[in-house]
Amino acid sequence: MLKNYYKVAIRNILKYKLFSAINILGMTIGVTSCLMIILYVSNELSYDNFHPDADRIFQVGLNGKIGGQDIRVANTCPPMAAALVAEIPEVADATRIYQIYESVIRNGEIIFTEEKVFVVDSNFFQFFGYKLKAGDVTSVLNEPNTVVLTEPMAHKYFGDENPIGKLLIIGDENKTYKVTGLAENPPANSHFSYNFLVSSVSNERLKSDIWLNNFMYTYFKVQPNAAANQVEAKFIPLVEKYIGPELERFMGTTIKKMQESGGAYGYYATNVKDIHLHSTSQGDLEPGGNMMYVYFFSGIGLFIIIIACINFMNLSTARSAGRAKEVGLRKALGLLRGQMIGQFMAESILYSALAVVLALAACYYLLPFFNTLSGKELGMAVFQTPWFIAGIVALVFFIGIVSGSYPAFYLTSFSAVEVLKGKVRAGAKSKGIRSFLVVFQFGLSIFLIIFTVVVFQQIQYLQKKNLGIDKNNVMILDNTGRLGTNKEAFRNGLTELTGISKISYTNNTFPGVNNTTIFKTADSEQDHVMGVYYADYDHQDVLRFELKDGRYFSKDFASDSMAILLNEAAAKEFGFENPVGEEVLYNNGRQAFQKYKVIGVIKNFNFESFKEQVRPLSILLSQNDNNLLVRYDGDASTLIPKVENLWKQYAPNEPFQYSFLDENFDRLFRAEQRMGKLFSVFSSLAIFIACLGLFALAAFTTEQRTKEIGVRKSMGASVFSLSILLSKEFTKLVVIAFIPAAILAWYISDTWLNGFAYRVEINPIVFVLSGVAAIVIAWLTVSYQSIKAATANPVESLRYE
Repeated sequence: MLKNYYKVAIRNILKYKLFSAINILGMTIGVTSCLMIILYVSNELSYDNFHPDADRIFQVGLNGKIGGQDIRVANTCPPMAAALVAEIPEVADATRIYQIYESVIRNGEIIFTEEKVFVVDSNFFQFFGYKLKAGDVTSVLNEPNTVVLTEPMAHKYFGDENPIGKLLIIGDENKTYKVTGLAENPPANSHFSYNFLVSSVSNERLKSDIWLNNFMYTYFKVQPNAAANQVEAKFIPLVEKYIGPELERFMGTTIKKMQESGGAYGYYATNVKDIHLHSTSQGDLEPGGNMMYVYFFSGIGLFIIIIACINFMNLSTARSAGRAKEVGLRKALGLLRGQMIGQFMAESILYSALAVVLALAACYYLLPFFNTLSGKELGMAVFQTPWFIAGIVALVFFIGIVSGSYPAFYLTSFSAVEVLKGKVRAGAKSKGIRSFLVVFQFGLSIFLIIFTVVVFQQIQYLQKKNLGIDKNNVMILDNTGRLGTNKEAFRNGLTELTGISKISYTNNTFPGVNNTTIFKTADSEQDHVMGVYYADYDHQDVLRFELKDGRYFSKDFASDSMAILLNEAAAKEFGFENPVGEEVLYNNGRQAFQKYKVIGVIKNFNFESFKEQVRPLSILLSQNDNNLLVRYDGDASTLIPKVENLWKQYAPNEPFQYSFLDENFDRLFRAEQRMGKLFSVFSSLAIFIACLGLFALAAFTTEQRTKEIGVRKSMGASVFSLSILLSKEFTKLVVIAFIPAAILAWYISDTWLNGFAYRVEINPIVFVLSGVAAIVIAWLTVSYQSIKAATANPVESLRYE
C-alpha cells in the first residue's frame, strides 16, 4: 500500500512540474534558513559547556559604588585566588588569568606581535577543559619561564619541527621561555581564546599582594555539593579583612565611611557558561554575545518555517481543489477515506522529505558564506548527532502532516456524489483560512522589513555620528617604546614625510581609556571616579576636539606639567560652575595626592561605546608615551609603505604594527553590523517565500473565478480592470497585515534601540514605506496570474467546468 502511495505521489510531482518546483523550492529555502539559524543559536547557547565541571566553575567580578558611579567589572586582584581556597571551605580550587596585550614573540628572525598571550597559573589545564596535544597537564606550567602554545603558533614559529623544548623570546624585556607543551586550539565556543600560555611563576605582577590592584581574572570551582551563593556570602568577610585596611592605607577612608557616604565595594560570581550571553560585567576577556539577538534569530527561524509551512499548505490546497474529480472517482471506485488520507499524506511527506534533503545539501555548500556573514566558525558536526537526526525525521513528518492536513481531511470528507457535483469546488472558495494565512505571512514579512531598516538606520547613525573628535585620517602606531633611543628621531622623520600634518604621543589606546581612577577636590574628601590619560602638546591638533572653555597645554606655560583638562562630564561630576582655575587632587600611583590646576574644559567626545553616555574624563601632560597618533592627508595606502620603511630604519628587528582610528571605533558595533546583514538576508528569504505562497493563492483564486472572468470579459471588461479586480483582495489582506506588524515592529525596534545611549528616533516614514513595499511586492507577485487570466480567451473560460 505504501509503495503505491509513493508511486502515485511521484507521478503527481512529475505531472504538475511548475507547482511541484515552487512547492519544493519554498520549503527548501525555509528549511535551509531554519537549519542555519539552529546552527547559530545552538552555538551561542553552547559556550563553555565543554568544561567537565562547567556547572561548578565561576568567574569572580568586582562590583561597587565609588564617587556616585556604579562599578561592575570582571577584573580582580592577584591575591584573591589563594584567599578563596584558603578561607572559604566551599571553594575546591581557583586559578588566575592575565592577558599581555601586543606581546612581541621572537624565534631568531621570525618576529610577530601577538594579541592572545596569557599568563596563567600552573593548574590551568586541570581546572578548565582545554586540551593538550603534548605535555603533562599536571606539570606543564610548573616551572618559571615556560610557555605552552597552540598548534598554529607552533607551525608559525617552528615550521614542521617539534616545538617541545625549543626557546622563544617573549615581551619587551626579551625574556627567554622554554616551550613545555603543545595545546589544541581552544574550542570556538569558549568565552576566550589563546595562542600562548605563559607560566605565572615568572610573572612579577601576579606576585602583588595589593587587593585594590584589579587587572586580572580570577576563577573558582565550588565543591561538588556546594553552591555559588554560599561562596558569595563569604566574600563580605574578605572585603572587611583585606579591602578595609587598604582603603585606609591608600585612600584615607574606611569601609564604614565609604558605606555611609553611599559607596560600596564587593564581589560577585558568574557561572562560566553564562559569561558569553549573560555577563553583566565590563572588561570581559572577549566581547560576549547578546541574548536578545539569540531571541531575535530564533524568532526569525520560527517565522520562516511557519511561512514555508503555510506556503506548502496553500500550494497543496490549490492543487487539491483541482484534483476534486480524482477524489470523487477514487471514492466511486470503492477507495476508503483512510486510504485517501494516506495518499495525500504520503504525497505531502514526500515533498517534505525532498525539501529537507535539498536543504541539508544547501546548508553544506552555503555554510562557509554563512560563517563569513555571521563571524562564526560553525561546522556540520552537529548534523551527525542523534538528537539532530531525530529532529530532522520529526521535521519531515511534521511539515508533511501539517501541509497535507487540509487536502487529506477536508477533501476526503465529502461523498463521491458531492465531489463529482462540484460541491468541493464551491466549498474550497471559503476565504477565511486562506485570508488568515496571507495576513499572517505578510504580517511577519512587514515586521522583518521594518526591523531590518531600523537596524541599518542605527548602524549608519553610529558610523556617521560626530564623535566630538575627527576619527578619519588618523593612523595609530602602538608601542613606539620599542624604538628605544630612536624614538625622537623617528618622530622627526615622520614630520618630514609628505602628507603627515600632525603627530601626538599618548599612553591611551582608543576607543576607551586605559586608566579609571579616583580624583578629589581640594576642599572635599568625596571621591570622584573618572578616566584619565596622558598626552602631549599636539594632541588636540591630531584629534581635533573642541574646547568649551580655557586652553590646551602649551609650551609657553612651564606650569602645565601640573595642569589638567576636564571634559564637560568631569566638570559636572566635580560640581564646578567655572572649572578653569579650580584645583583637583590626583594620585598618579607614584606619590600621594597632588594638586592639578584646571586650565581647560573639553566638549564631551565619545571615547568609548555609543551604548554608554560620555563619562568623566581628564587629560594630563606627558611627552614620553608609547602610542603615536599620526594625522595625515590623502590616501593611507601610499603613506603606509613610507612609514614602514622609516620604522625599519630605526627599529629593524621590531615588528611594524599600525591601525586606524576610524576602523577601531567601527569595531565597537561590528556585532550590530553582522546582525543587520543576517537580518537582511533572512528577511529577504522570508519575503520571497511569502511571495511564493501569494503566487500560489493567486493561481488558486484565478482558477476558482475562471468562469466569472470569462463572463466579465465577454461583457466588455478590460484587462486592466480585471487585473485590479483580482489584485484588490490581496491588497486588502496586506493592508490588514500591516497594522499588527507595525505595532510589533515598533515595540521590538524601540526595545533594541534602548540598549544604545545614542540612537535614532523611529521614523513613521519607515513604516509607511515598508507597507507600500509589501503592497508593491504583492502586486508584482499577483500580476502574472491576474494578467494571464484577464488575457485568456473568454470562450475557453466559459467552457471551463
